[in-house]
Amino acid sequence: MKTLQNEIFDHDTDVDVTHKINSIELDNWINHLKYIKKELNNLIGLCDDALSPKLEDAHVLQKFKKKDVETDTLLNALNKYMNSRSDIVECEDTQCDMAYISEHESFRRSYLYHLDKYRRLKDEFFSKVQGKFSLVNITSEA
Repeated sequence: MKTLQNEIFDHDTDVDVTHKINSIELDNWINHLKYIKKELNNLIGLCDDALSPKLEDAHVLQKFKKKDVETDTLLNALNKYMNSRSDIVECEDTQCDMAYISEHESFRRSYLYHLDKYRRLKDEFFSKVQGKFSLVNITSEA
């Protein structure tokens, strides 16, 4: 592979296309985890401030904080992996390419596992808070 451009050309080999698709996918994972970090900060803030007295289960807040740390860990690993992918241009044989492809598959499994656990945690949270708080009724003067 000559460059790490993400644009796919007709003359690209199958391996080049795979590396480019993997780079695009990795970028999407990183962006998604950054969004999850923002969402976790909001959920932690909600649990700390508004919902803390209404939640009988303090473990939810602890689980969100733990998931925030886990997200940081995975995000750091993916960023480090992204930086290491610049060495793909040095690959001169199939064994080297396959090492990168195998590593990517390993990160894919880690990402999907993290995402599944995070979604389950959010579902657990929303099922617990459902009906625990009411919206303030604001009437307008008409």
